[in-house]
Amino acid sequence: MKELTILSWNVNGIRALSKKNVYKEQDFFSWLDSESPDILCLQETKAHPDQVSEKLQNPPGYSSYWSAAERKGYSGVVTYAKEKPISVSTELGIKYLDTEGRHVITEHSDFILINSYFPNGKKNQERLDYKMEYYTEFLKYINKKRKLGKSIIFCGDVNTAHTPIDLTHPKGNEKISGFLPMEREWIDKVIDQGYIDSFRHFYPGVPEQYSWWSVRSIGARERNVGWRLDYFFVSDDLIKNLTEATIMKDVMGSDHCPILLKLKI
Repeated sequence: MKELTILSWNVNGIRALSKKNVYKEQDFFSWLDSESPDILCLQETKAHPDQVSEKLQNPPGYSSYWSAAERKGYSGVVTYAKEKPISVSTELGIKYLDTEGRHVITEHSDFILINSYFPNGKKNQERLDYKMEYYTEFLKYINKKRKLGKSIIFCGDVNTAHTPIDLTHPKGNEKISGFLPMEREWIDKVIDQGYIDSFRHFYPGVPEQYSWWSVRSIGARERNVGWRLDYFFVSDDLIKNLTEATIMKDVMGSDHCPILLKLKI
């Protein structure tokens, strides 16, 4: 068995991130080199691969797999992997959900990994409806893969805090997208259907553990006024393989911080 490390991070613009120091005096590339994850999943890249530097397209030691939105400068995800996947897809198979660059699906020898940037429903009712449709179809997709005997890991910015301990002000946000009952019920359903919230597997009931802090609220990150919006879910057959799940709150460069999953395969 070998230990595998996967990181996930909503970077809020990969081109901007690549020019910042993200941890102490390390820029993004130095940080990536020192962390050296087996797989790195980034969301909200806001870029097509032909818009980024060669070094961002292919950091030393990694192959990259991109999904970009039809609309420039919007959404987008990329998965960097040390070992090339068996197969790669950017489609759930439903056209209107596949045009915003929201998922890269890579099949590895022991699991399928879905790196996804789930929609935000705050803008208006239309976007909330889109988010809920995405949630429904995403769960159908992973369940279909499970029925084929595949183990599943999915990660990314899910854009919903699951329970009251997953955000600083639960009462004040009960009617705000990101903490609506129907959004939270979807995460309940994910768990009921056999997927484990890896962070809560290791830290059940631990409060004030956040992965996103609003830049509109002055000093929110320093005061730790935040939300846990970023997750690693694993199918329950992988529970015995998990060794660690953490939130890397000291890593800067975005309004989100990275999250980490380690498992023995």
